[in-house]
Amino acid sequence: MKKIINNPDNVVEEMLNGMVVSQPQYLKRLEGFDVVVRADKKNSKVALVSGGGSGHEPSHGGFVGRGMLDAAVAGAVFTSPTPDQIYEAIKAVDTGKGVLLIIKNYSGDVMNFEMAAEMAAADGIEVEKVITNDDVAVENSTWTTGRRGIAGTVLVHKIAGAKAESGAALADVKKAAEKVIANERSMGMAIEPCTVPAAGKPSFTLADNEMEIGIGIHGEPGTHRESLKTADEIAQQLVDKILAENIYGTGDEVAVLVNGLGATPLMELYIVSAKVQAILKEKGLKMVKTYIGNYMTSLEMAGCSVTLLKLDNELKELLFAPADTPALVQF
Repeated sequence: MKKIINNPDNVVEEMLNGMVVSQPQYLKRLEGFDVVVRADKKNSKVALVSGGGSGHEPSHGGFVGRGMLDAAVAGAVFTSPTPDQIYEAIKAVDTGKGVLLIIKNYSGDVMNFEMAAEMAAADGIEVEKVITNDDVAVENSTWTTGRRGIAGTVLVHKIAGAKAESGAALADVKKAAEKVIANERSMGMAIEPCTVPAAGKPSFTLADNEMEIGIGIHGEPGTHRESLKTADEIAQQLVDKILAENIYGTGDEVAVLVNGLGATPLMELYIVSAKVQAILKEKGLKMVKTYIGNYMTSLEMAGCSVTLLKLDNELKELLFAPADTPALVQF
């Protein structure tokens, strides 16, 4: 195993310290907790809290800032944060307008975020939650009951964040988030595994000529393995599975997210994106916005996922609303 780290046991601590000292205009760390919050806390708005296991960077801390999250909670690598950490994040960002928790559908995350919500409610803080489940690959998996939440979670952050930034009430922010969840679907694949620092060995193995279709962001099994295909064939498989959901129709406006899993060059993501665009155009869908890059990674896994979000006028307006976070900053 080759990694640019100091001690496998300290990777989350050192990563968070690096984030806040490198980008103090965006982030502060809650002392004693694995939580980053907005450096410019905005009062009198609904606050958004998300998080999960580390190893998915720039998710989730990279999306803390104006127009997106108010706090992100970092668990150990691929491990849910504990309820006390989430509880401290809720308390830190609450302004009296309520807090929305955005939770990926993994059993540990759901349980721990719900426990933290109960703790905060006992303090008189109004807390609501949404659970993302955009992955169409498998119905149940290693760590979930129901579909997994993967890269589409970032679009929930963006749209719910814009709604909250506008001054909307908690119920309306939750409704916007739920609309995204209802109208987005994702599918991923991998050609190389990742290595959790503390484990010291790859989380799974693939032969040189193999790829896994439908893999999860923690290396959970997908639908099947098969021989490595071309970028166009991969894009076709992923998009076909998404379109089979039958929620997208001719003339619909959509946003597209072509997400890298950590080690995939942008060159390859652009090649996949070109085919995705061609398929959607052929199907009569109108691409309004395309995101390409690393948004929800899996350490150094090589692979990608595709997310489609069907837009209405409200979602389109919120998608294009201003946002400024470490992961979105332009040179």
